[in-house]
Amino acid sequence: MFEFNLNNQSPPLVALFRRSAAVAAPQPAPARRTANDLRKGETATVCCLKDPQMALKLLEMGCIPGTQVRLAGRAPLGDPLMLVLGDEEYTLSLRVSEALTIQLKD
Repeated sequence: MFEFNLNNQSPPLVALFRRSAAVAAPQPAPARRTANDLRKGETATVCCLKDPQMALKLLEMGCIPGTQVRLAGRAPLGDPLMLVLGDEEYTLSLRVSEALTIQLKD
């Protein structure tokens, strides 16, 4: 059983749980942009691929880190999107879930 001792001269419980003003909450690291964040006509460079299983598929299709990608367009409802890879004008159509795994350099 848990008992409270009201005669004890310890600090009040509220003071124990009060957050000090000098302590700032840690800021989360900014998330990297993905291919899904590109605007139509915008170009970026592939940094890395998040999902290891999807990475193999994307690497085979030419989406290699360091490659320039340009968003050529989107379907009317936003999915799929059309990326142009490199200078070869190789066009790749991807689902949004696949585009979210392609991280871009800042």
